[in-house]
Amino acid sequence: MNDLVKIQIPQWLKPGDLLRVIFPSGTLREFEGLFQGIEIWKERGYRVELSTDFDRNWGYLAGTDGDRRQQLADALTDPNCRGLLCGRGGYGSARLLEDWSWRPTLKSPSPISNPKWLIGFSDITALLWSQYKVGIAGVHAPVLTTLAAEPDWSRQRLFDCVEGRPLAPLSGCGWGGGEARGILLPANLTVATHLLGTPAQPNFEGAILALEDVSELPYRIDRYLTQWRMSGALGGIRGIALGRFSQCQAPIGVRSFTVEQVLRDRLGTLNIPIVSDLPFGHNGANAALLVGVPARLDADKGILELCC
Repeated sequence: MNDLVKIQIPQWLKPGDLLRVIFPSGTLREFEGLFQGIEIWKERGYRVELSTDFDRNWGYLAGTDGDRRQQLADALTDPNCRGLLCGRGGYGSARLLEDWSWRPTLKSPSPISNPKWLIGFSDITALLWSQYKVGIAGVHAPVLTTLAAEPDWSRQRLFDCVEGRPLAPLSGCGWGGGEARGILLPANLTVATHLLGTPAQPNFEGAILALEDVSELPYRIDRYLTQWRMSGALGGIRGIALGRFSQCQAPIGVRSFTVEQVLRDRLGTLNIPIVSDLPFGHNGANAALLVGVPARLDADKGILELCC
């Protein structure tokens, strides 16, 4: 059994709604991309609020933990705000979870009233998974600084995702092994690995993992997946959907496995349905995926389909 009986899906967005930009991770580097991403949401008809100190930094972080935690809390408690647009990833969102509760009080077991859409990927995995643990769906999708680089179909899919329209299945390379149904948990592999054994780790029983990564050498991917195997975290997984592992090849002249060989070696013996080469992740089309909703993975046909 998964740890949540029922997931709360925030109210569908509609043009005219107010969205707030937050920076829970790394300090801003792509100013042009940020403003282009904001403009795409505005052209859709949304009101987008960007704080005046959006470019603050504290080392490699977008402000102190207290500053970033307060920014997140302010957006969540703003009664006029309907969604949170993450400006960029990088590193730092997990630090916010050391002293954090999504519920009004730490002991409150009741559903959160007026849940809001949280939209982002990569380092935002920590927030998306932590929010899922208290029963709220989120969106694994482009951050503002990467949105302008998305193809038209991917941008439209993001809007369809948060506005309540059906999402087309995604096609990849099926490894065989039949079909799996379970709760979809998209994530960046590196970030997800560092959440293992922490309060932010979901119950993986009955889940379909959707994993991607960037700029990790094959031996590091090997290390992460070996940790998953040895920890027993893969024991209850029903299927794995693999997105893009970009810039993950060893330097020319360095003896190494390819990242594809590592994935096959570490995952291919699990005897569960696996589909690779799906269009989500860094440095290419990053198809929006809902976090915490039922999904179907067909490893014979190479299909990932959301069933919500």
